[in-house]
Amino acid sequence: MTGTIEEGAVETRGDTHVRHWLLRVPQPVDEVWAAMATPEGLVGWLARAEVFEPRLGGAVDLRGLGTGRITAWDVERVAEYTMESRGRVRFHLEPAPPDHTGSGTTVRFTHEYEGDYAPGPWRIRFERLLTLLTDFRNMP
Repeated sequence: MTGTIEEGAVETRGDTHVRHWLLRVPQPVDEVWAAMATPEGLVGWLARAEVFEPRLGGAVDLRGLGTGRITAWDVERVAEYTMESRGRVRFHLEPAPPDHTGSGTTVRFTHEYEGDYAPGPWRIRFERLLTLLTDFRNMP
């Protein structure tokens, strides 16, 4: 597994909580996008997509996470899924800074939810994502 996972602050505004994470991976944006914004990629680390309409307003049904809509969609840049019972998850991808050696991607992840809902094991999920990206890159 290569890359880093940094848990950021948790903001609370009334009954709304916002968790922030920062991931840095050596893979280029197109490979990371495929893992975060396609049914084939999501099943490897987050959830099986029973329904996935890759467009703004498209339906999404992620097994174990629920149903909802794609509420932001900018190809190879932003994927945001708002789930009826789990809140909003947003992946914002950026190419590594020019002073970085080689290609790489920074992922700014946000999970916004209300009430006492426990957001789940994001670190474990992100570790699976990094392993998936590393395995994909090392395939013949």
